[in-house]
Amino acid sequence: MTTLTLDAAEEIIDAAHKRSQALGKAVSVAVVDAGGFPIAIRRPDGARPLTPDIARAKAYTAAIMQRPGTMLKKWQESQPVFFAQLSQLPGAALPIMATEGSVTIKKDGEIIGGLGIAGGTADEDQQIAEEVLQSLGYELEFAAWGVAGRPAESGKDA
Repeated sequence: MTTLTLDAAEEIIDAAHKRSQALGKAVSVAVVDAGGFPIAIRRPDGARPLTPDIARAKAYTAAIMQRPGTMLKKWQESQPVFFAQLSQLPGAALPIMATEGSVTIKKDGEIIGGLGIAGGTADEDQQIAEEVLQSLGYELEFAAWGVAGRPAESGKDA
């Protein structure tokens, strides 16, 4: 079983901050384990105060839902009441945020955590997350789920 270590989380965060600096953005980055528990969260100088909480919620969503936020968006749009109720479950630590910058961390076919980026535009948050994970050898392909009786879409949904 592969686990996401603190060293690996710090490597992801360092790479995300370098990439965001190249874009001229100050973003907060959160990395959680497969159960959605925080491993590391960092808010750099200049990042807005709420961004660490948003990044953590994005990372949590990607880990516990076992799919990147962009893949969950269509499902959330088709069943908003269901998604609103997910955040109200007694065991839910954070709100479910099906959005860009919420990317599941997968290695050797196994989901090992979640990455949340907050502080850029939606597209920038997503771009940073995907580029960093890909550059560090993590997988970005996830099987799509069939939603509400509709056929599943295949491949990466970004």
